Amino acid sequence: QEQLVESGGGLVQAGGSLRLSCAASGRTFGSYAMGWFRQAPGKEREFVAAISRSGFTKYYTDSVKGRFTISRDNAKNMVYLETSNLEPEDTAVYYCAADPTVSFSRFSTRIVDYVHWGQGTQVTVSS
Repeated sequence: QEQLVESGGGLVQAGGSLRLSCAASGRTFGSYAMGWFRQAPGKEREFVAAISRSGFTKYYTDSVKGRFTISRDNAKNMVYLETSNLEPEDTAVYYCAADPTVSFSRFSTRIVDYVHWGQGTQVTVSS
């Protein structure tokens, strides 16, 4: 079973950047597609980005395309979310999550497909 711990959140001005990290502690990290989600106050949790088990397939929600980059290092059991040109609308708690898929190229945007979740890291973007 994977345990996920996010880090790297903080307070940043609009236009700034943050690198979010997610460390997985289990032995089967490579068996999971990984995703980043976020939840703003008073809003539902939403999909941000996903990466396949191989790392070759990536997908982003439209609002972050061109600004966020997801990556993973299977040797280090890490997944990252590089954020740039941040906007106040990006303010949220960011969660990483693991999707147990047998496909090396598949990813999911659905919350229900993710079985392991981290505790979240707060990102606050000031205008």
